[in-house]
Amino acid sequence: MEIGVILGDVHGSLSPRDHLDGLLRQVEAAQRAGMTYLTIGHHYVYGDYRWLQPIPTLARLAAELDPGVRLGTTVLQTPLVHPIALAEDLATLDILSRGNLVIGLGAGYRESEFVALGVNFADRFAMLEESIELMTALWTQARVTHRGRFWQVDDVEPHIQPWQQPHPPLWIGAMTERGVKRSARLADGWPITPETKIPDMVRLLAIYEDERIRLGKPLVRHPLRREIIPGRTTEAAFERFESMAKERLLAYARRQLATRSEDELSQEFRSVAAKETFIGTPDECIAQIRELAALVPIDPILVRAQWPRMSADQVVDYLEDLGRDIVPAVREITPVQQVIRPPVA
Repeated sequence: MEIGVILGDVHGSLSPRDHLDGLLRQVEAAQRAGMTYLTIGHHYVYGDYRWLQPIPTLARLAAELDPGVRLGTTVLQTPLVHPIALAEDLATLDILSRGNLVIGLGAGYRESEFVALGVNFADRFAMLEESIELMTALWTQARVTHRGRFWQVDDVEPHIQPWQQPHPPLWIGAMTERGVKRSARLADGWPITPETKIPDMVRLLAIYEDERIRLGKPLVRHPLRREIIPGRTTEAAFERFESMAKERLLAYARRQLATRSEDELSQEFRSVAAKETFIGTPDECIAQIRELAALVPIDPILVRAQWPRMSADQVVDYLEDLGRDIVPAVREITPVQQVIRPPVA
C-alpha cells in the first residue's frame, strides 16, 4: 500500500510568502518520507481560510516530483468550471507532470460557492456527468461535437491531449449509492471520505463492485482519505491529533461537511477520532490499517499533514514520524482485491 498527502487550507492570517514556503517544505518532507501522492482539493470564496487553487499549485509542484510520485486533484468541483477549460488545463497538467496525474472530480457540496459563481446547485450532479462526457471526448477525439443539456460544442478541434492515453485515471467522489454507481460507471476509483464508517464503506464498495461487474469493467482499489496519527503512547496520539485538527474539524462542522454538530464534535472529539482515523502507537496504527486493508480494497491512504495554526516545523516533524514509523510497514501490506462482504443470513 501507498500513502499520500492532501495539501489543505491554512488560516488567512498566514502570509502568502509563508504559505508557499511551508507548502514547499511539506512537499519535500512528504517525498523524503516515502509518500507517493501529492493531492489538493478545490474551493472558492472560502472565508477565513486560504485554499490555493489546485491546477496552478500542482503545476508548480510538478517541477518538484521525485520518481514514482503522482499528483492528484481530490477533488475538483467540476460543475464550477467550463469543461473545455477544465479539460485543457488538466491535459496541460498531465503533460507538465510527465504523465503522473490522477484526476479526482466531484459535484461539490457548498451551495455558497455555486451561488457566487452563478451555477445552479441543484444541477450539480447532472453537470458533473455531462462535463466528464465532454472532457473525455476532448481528450480522446480529433474533432468533437457535443449537444448536451448544459454545453453545446460544434465540431471543435482539441489541441491539447494528455500525456497518459486515453487520459489520466479518474477518481469520482460520491456519498450516496447513486453516486457510487456513477463512480463505478465513469471512473477508476471512488475516493472514500474520512467520515465514511466501515459498515457503510463495505456496503458502498459492494455496490461499486456489483456495478463494475454488471458493466464488464475491472475491479479496482480505492483511495481512502483518512488520518494516520502515531504517538509515543496511545494517549499521546490522541493529544497530538486534538492539537492538530480540533479547530479545523469544528470549522468543517460549521460548513456542514461533518456529519455531527459542532457541539457533538467538541464534546466527543476522541470518540470521533477513534472511529475516523488510524490512531495510537505506530504498532497500533499499522494494525488498524492492516485490519481495514484485509476487509476493503483501499490504496492509497491520503493523510493531511498541515492543519491551520500548525507551524512548518510541526508539519515536517509529523511527516518524518510517518516516514520512520508508518510508511515502510504500510508498504508491506497488500490490500484485498475485492471487498469482504458479511455472510448472508
